[in-house]
Order: sequence, then C-alpha cells, then structure tokens
Amino acid sequence: MVQRQLPRPAELRELVRFKRPDLDARRRRLASALTIEDLRTLAKRRTPRAAFDYTDGAAEGELSLGRARQAFQDVELHPSILRDVSTVDTLRSVFGGPSALPFGIAPTGFTRLMQTEGEIAGAGAAGAAGIPFTLSTLGTTSIEDVKAANPHGRNWFQLYVMRDREVSYDLVRRAAAAGFDTLFFTVDTPVAGARLRDKRNGFSIPPQLTLRTVLDAAPRPWWWFDLLTTPTLEFASLTSTGGTVGELLDAAMDPSISFDDLAIIRDLWPNKIVVKGVQNVEDSRRLADLGVDGIVLSNHGGRQLDRAPVPFHLLPHVVREVGSDLEVAIDTGIMNGADVVASVALGARFTLIGRAYLYGLMAGGRAGVDRTIEILSDQVVRTMKLLQVASLDELTPAHVTQLARLVPVRSDLAAVPV
Repeated sequence: MVQRQLPRPAELRELVRFKRPDLDARRRRLASALTIEDLRTLAKRRTPRAAFDYTDGAAEGELSLGRARQAFQDVELHPSILRDVSTVDTLRSVFGGPSALPFGIAPTGFTRLMQTEGEIAGAGAAGAAGIPFTLSTLGTTSIEDVKAANPHGRNWFQLYVMRDREVSYDLVRRAAAAGFDTLFFTVDTPVAGARLRDKRNGFSIPPQLTLRTVLDAAPRPWWWFDLLTTPTLEFASLTSTGGTVGELLDAAMDPSISFDDLAIIRDLWPNKIVVKGVQNVEDSRRLADLGVDGIVLSNHGGRQLDRAPVPFHLLPHVVREVGSDLEVAIDTGIMNGADVVASVALGARFTLIGRAYLYGLMAGGRAGVDRTIEILSDQVVRTMKLLQVASLDELTPAHVTQLARLVPVRSDLAAVPV
C-alpha cells in the first residue's frame, strides 16, 4: 500500500510558481509563438485576407511552393557523437562581408501593405541581429530611408530591369551612393506569374475600399487604422500605382531582358553583384564563367513559374559544378532553422527568408521580425548542437540525406502501353 500524508505548506509553496501577468498584448502574443508556423497563424488573424494571401500565396496551383517546403521536410539529418558543442559559431562570410547567422532577409514587394512598419522594421531588426537586409525594387520604403534605419548594417538591393531602363539605372546609382554593398540582379520575372489568390481577392495597389474589403477588415480595424493614419505608400521605383499586382509587374518588367543588360548593370555597380533566380546547372556555369560574385537558386518563392525546379533539390548539383568558382545562396520554402542548416550542409553559402520574415512582421511589426530571427536563430543553434558540429564550416553533405519523393521519369524511354 502507498503511504499517504497531507501536503505540507512549505512543499506547496515550492510547487506554486505564478507568473506576473504581462499587460503588453503584443509581447504576450509573440512570446506564445514557438515556430514560424505559429507566427503565420498570428499573421493570418491580424491581417485582411487580400494582404495575407498576397504574402502567403504563390502562382497558379502553388505547386512550386508546396514542393519547396516538402523538400525540406523530406530530409534526414545524420549527427556525429562525442563532440564538444558547448558553444557553436554561426558567423558566416558572404558576398564580401560578415553575417552573424547563415540567413538574411530576402527582398519582398509592397511590404508596408502587410504591416505599416514595413521595411523599416525589417532593416532595423536585421541590423540589430547582425544579418543582411535586402530591399526590393518594389519595396515601399526608399533606398535612403532603409539606409537610415540600418546605418551600420549590411544593406542589399534587389533590381528588376524595367522597360524604362533609365529607371533601373537610377536605382543602381542611388543604392551605390547609399552604401548598399550587394546588388541582386533578378532574372526570373520577364512577366508576372499568375497569382490567382490576388486575382480572386481583387488585390490592388493601393487597396480599394469595396464592400468585400470592408467586411473582411471589420474584425481587424487596427490594420486599416494603421494604413490610413501613416504616410502614403511610396515605392522604391514606381512613380505611379493603381491596378492589380500582376498589372503593376507587367507594366514594370521587360521580357526582352538579356545578358547584355547584366553587362550594363555590372559596369554601373561598383560592388558585389549576385544573380537571383537561377534554376539550372547550365545557367549557373555560364554565370560563373562571366565572373559574377554569386547566384541565388530561387524560383521566386513559387510566385512566378509554377512547377519550377525545387531550389533545395538543385543545390548540390549546382554546388558541385560551380561551388569553387562563386558563392551559391538559396531561398524558397525555408520555415525552420533546420532548413537553413541542411542548406549549408549541402553547400549553400547563405540562405534568404522571405515569407518567414513577413509572417513575423504581420504578427507584430518590428517586434515580430525580431521574434522571427530569434526563432530561426535558436533552431539553427540547437540543430547544430544536436548534429554535434561547432561551426558552419564543419557541416558537410554527409550530415544530410534528401529523401526521394519526386523521382524524375527518364524522358528517353518510350511509354509502356497498359
């Protein structure tokens, strides 16, 4: 028989641990988020459907995005044993400068529509964390204001080559004058992808007050209050707005973009130049031969060509071909620090987060972006310690197995009749 007794008051006091209530709703909300998916859930609650879907959605059937995220889930990690990992080093040198972590903030368009702090929040959080921030051509904060928000950190600029080439050339000059140290020459947007969520939602710039948008905004009055009581949206390049996102992109982009444009931009840009949107080995080799400083394997977050190659699947093949000649970065589908670690193990010099950053922004402004970086940083460090590697340079392909789900069918085989 179990002997029982009445609990002693002193023992009860040891068990009772009441926390002082936190009266800051934003801080409480963000503290409850333990993963990027948690931040996504918070973002969806706090943001009108059209704005949330612009961030969350992708092109057509959204297969490219789904496959990219699935590729990171289809990973087996292989730890070592009995290694001293009391401390780990996450410092990374990339594109000629340092980053405290092996990820930075990717370029995102129309960011202040997601939450009014926009790029200022992203740049400030990146600077505080010691990681790079990338401003999009279609960003809603000027080059100069981003520099002011992150005066001592690394700022990168993502360039679209527009129909009016002088607009693009002027942006290059402004970014150089402001001290941005890396230019992302983007090559996967000759036209806009078919972003069906935006079309179904009637998402436009600026957002229109229709019966549908008013009803959708009713549970989220703070979003409209922020939008209507802060400065009018301004874009890094576009001098006029009005229309759906796809219409704006099609008006700005130019399907005639070519390698000649890359040569012109290289002559204008005095610092590191990286080509973003590379999706095969052959183009990677050609760019390496041309002497660019780096490439980003990317399918634009699944927002352009649906059924595009999965960057994480492509990564080891490209690294084998050009990894000794230029630095290879990767984006699309990263939702966990383990995704970052797996990418580095397979040869990526760096990774970029887009949606993960925007989920944090929508969930809580600057504090939400800080929380995004904190979550991913903790996951990177914990994964490294569990793999028992003390630095990023110790990660190798032996630490990762990409499990097969999508297996190519050999195109040289005739179909077998049923």
